[in-house]
Amino acid sequence: MLQKSSYLRTIKQLNIKIMAKFIKHYALEIYTVLAMLFIVYTAMLGELSTIQKLVVIDAFLFILHEWEEGHYPRGFANIVASLIQVEVSDEIKRASRIPAGILLLLLSVVPFFYHDVPMIVMALATFGIIEGFAHTMGIRLFRMKHFYTPGAATAWLELVVSILMIVFLVTNDLGCWQDYVFGPIIMIICFGMMQKTMTLLVGLNYSDMPKMIKRQWSGK
Repeated sequence: MLQKSSYLRTIKQLNIKIMAKFIKHYALEIYTVLAMLFIVYTAMLGELSTIQKLVVIDAFLFILHEWEEGHYPRGFANIVASLIQVEVSDEIKRASRIPAGILLLLLSVVPFFYHDVPMIVMALATFGIIEGFAHTMGIRLFRMKHFYTPGAATAWLELVVSILMIVFLVTNDLGCWQDYVFGPIIMIICFGMMQKTMTLLVGLNYSDMPKMIKRQWSGK
């Protein structure tokens, strides 16, 4: 009986390891399927509010953005790795999509169902602004030969959607000052947590990132 229990425990641990390896390897694909299912679900709901429509557009752009960064034309992770002079394996690159996928799913689902909460809408809009700013600054930071970094095209489209969200809130007088202040703060905290998790995956201390980037940029 004891031997059988030990055998079952070993099989269970093996299954968990296989599942974990599968999730790490296909994190982007899993996120894509879940996000597409969400978009299909929203298409069956009938009439949507303006904010909900913008959220669905963002959800689709998030999918395109992840694939643009990681696969077509890909290379964003490689650029960042070369900037901070760190070797990143393909397994780690794939696993790094897990925290990104979780955040993007939350940014798709939560604002859609709480589209009438301006603070949550502002948090989502802030994410698009961060993405657009990061990829635009990345062109100079990475010293790109062309006005483009992998993921920039969809990041700029996300920025446009974010601007439309903010304009809609302002013109319809739907938010108050707390929404415009605390919404971005919430997003900055969430974005920082995601970035910290991704840097920990490659064995880096997040607090050392600015120093490494500054050193690389100065050529020292």
